[in-house]
Amino acid sequence: MNERVNPFKKLQKPGKHVKRIVIGAAGLVIIAGLAGDATYQIQEQEQAVLTTFGVPKAVAETGLHFKIPFIQKVQKVNTTIQGFPIGYSMGDNSVVENEGIMITSDYNFIDVDFFVEYRILEPVKYLYNSEEPEDILKNISQSCIRTVIASYDVDEVLTTGKGEIQSKIKEMILKQMEEQDLGIQLVNITIQDSEPPTQEVMKAFKAVETAKQGKETALNNANKYRNEKLPEAEAEADQIIQDAEAQKQVRINEAEAEVARFNAMYEEYVKNPEITKKRMFYEAMEDVLPGMKIVIDNGDGVQKVLPLDSFTGNSSENPTETLNTDPAQDTQDLNDSENE
Repeated sequence: MNERVNPFKKLQKPGKHVKRIVIGAAGLVIIAGLAGDATYQIQEQEQAVLTTFGVPKAVAETGLHFKIPFIQKVQKVNTTIQGFPIGYSMGDNSVVENEGIMITSDYNFIDVDFFVEYRILEPVKYLYNSEEPEDILKNISQSCIRTVIASYDVDEVLTTGKGEIQSKIKEMILKQMEEQDLGIQLVNITIQDSEPPTQEVMKAFKAVETAKQGKETALNNANKYRNEKLPEAEAEADQIIQDAEAQKQVRINEAEAEVARFNAMYEEYVKNPEITKKRMFYEAMEDVLPGMKIVIDNGDGVQKVLPLDSFTGNSSENPTETLNTDPAQDTQDLNDSENE
């Protein structure tokens, strides 16, 4: 009895092999997927948050790490310094009016641009404490900026107060960020530019700045002139003081000499009042009439004919005065005084 040969028997075998191949390939893909999902890589300036059954954990070590597929999930965050502008667009540098236009303490409008720099410090808080931490930081920054700008006048915002304004804004933002606890660290906030909001106002402010610079130049020139002249004036004043001191000492010495002379004369006067009076009288007459010749007459009638030039042989140009005194008596009185 002849067996019938099934013509489709050989065709069924390849179909089974294909099915097995497909199943094996799918298994390999699944295994490869599971193996790929079991590892993750952390780069430099990067951290990861590994979540196991909803419990997050920060992973900061760089390199290759393993996790349990379908059970553990990984989220990576960039820990480099990042930033965003306030008051302008980084793409075309155009003004964002609702951010940059502010009012100062003297009720002037001003356009101020800021740039905020931050970095993610705690990835778990960054991911789970809030939905949009960057938006919260930006809103806090805008609020602090407007508060601080409103406490300064327009001149300070445009010129001299920028450093102090930046410092106050940063301090205020840091304080509010501590309260929010977003896992973000503020690195710095800087004023990029500040100017009046319109061209007309800008020209007026430029004119004011030019006038201020002229004022500073004039003050500097005045200070320079003062510094040049002040030493000369001080030296001249010192010289005048020294001359006055010298004159003072000369006058003191002269006065002391006069006092000593007077005291000595007074001592002589006390000893012989009459003789001293006569001597002083003669000396005074010599000072008053320096060119007159004095002839002392004792009153006995000798040489009473005046002028006496013909008898004395002197020229008649000098007048002669006769004093009726007794020279012998004066000499005797003087000798008695010296003997005493």
